[in-house]
Amino acid sequence: MKTRDMILIAMFSALIAAGAFMRIPMPICPITLQILFTTLAGVLLGGRNGAISVLVYILLGLAGVPVFTGGGGISYVLQPTFGYLIGFVIGTFVTGTITHGGEPTMKRMLTGCLTGLAIVFFIGVVYYWAISKFWLGKNIETKALLMSCLFLPLPGDILLCVFTSVLGKRVLPVFRRYNKSEA
Repeated sequence: MKTRDMILIAMFSALIAAGAFMRIPMPICPITLQILFTTLAGVLLGGRNGAISVLVYILLGLAGVPVFTGGGGISYVLQPTFGYLIGFVIGTFVTGTITHGGEPTMKRMLTGCLTGLAIVFFIGVVYYWAISKFWLGKNIETKALLMSCLFLPLPGDILLCVFTSVLGKRVLPVFRRYNKSEA
């Protein structure tokens, strides 16, 4: 791995951590800007390096650095919102793989971002339900779960995916030119 790649991975890990603290508190599941930085990592760094940046962020949090929305530490895996973090890894990988799977058109980037977003929400909501029900012993209503963990943040996150696609369309060619000049 090149030094440049390691720097970009570290930078996106820091941005994802910062995104955790740019949030709107909600009763069940807070709305954060992490989806902006995870999808942008996939678009600009590609699937592999984008997912690595999310993994570095998660490993820092599990090691005890308070970078998660609710703190840090290994016990955070038992928090209902940890599923979104798992979803970020897979969603970022898928976003980057789709974006870099051919000519990086606006349509391809938006498809990648929205597909990644769907993965994040699917894993996040299912994990939230499972931890709440089986670990915390809380029987959360399906309507309340879907409203707080899916429908409230979804419109904003779709707009963030559109923004990421527009930004990626303008910035990705610069990234690629820089890579070619280094080779």
